[in-house]
Amino acid sequence: MADPALIRAARADDDEGILAIVNDAILNTTAWYDHEPWTTARVAEWRAAKFAEGWPILVADVASGIAGFGSFGPFRARQAYAGTVEHSVYVSNTYRGRGHGRQLLEALIDLARARGLHTLVGGVDSENTGSLAFHRALGFEEAGRLREVGRKFDRWLTLVFMQKQL
Repeated sequence: MADPALIRAARADDDEGILAIVNDAILNTTAWYDHEPWTTARVAEWRAAKFAEGWPILVADVASGIAGFGSFGPFRARQAYAGTVEHSVYVSNTYRGRGHGRQLLEALIDLARARGLHTLVGGVDSENTGSLAFHRALGFEEAGRLREVGRKFDRWLTLVFMQKQL
């Protein structure tokens, strides 16, 4: 790893770095099933809501800024799902392939275990072979596919659920 990252909790001064990563994913990839770019205010609201509900947001902090971020939160709202969380990890184009995504997801796995959670679930676009391989390398298994449930860039998208028992 040429530019080692410090994995830490997100702060307000990370919002611009997170925003750049989010908007790149929205505008240029199928990794984020959204169409409209976010604003700094929306990132701040998202961060505040996550923290208010007790959910983590971690960043990979490198000398030149935020290389990536990750979080988890409720998988579904009903009480029976309380031991299961859905996670997300996003890495800046500049830093992909340098191990920062692995650092973030490993830290999220450790946090989930420390909280006594049972299962991590991630939703990955079926065309995102890099993310599917990344999850498999960290012990996730494909749990199911929801065919053509999202639409972006004038085509239907298939969502793959990756699951790891803790």
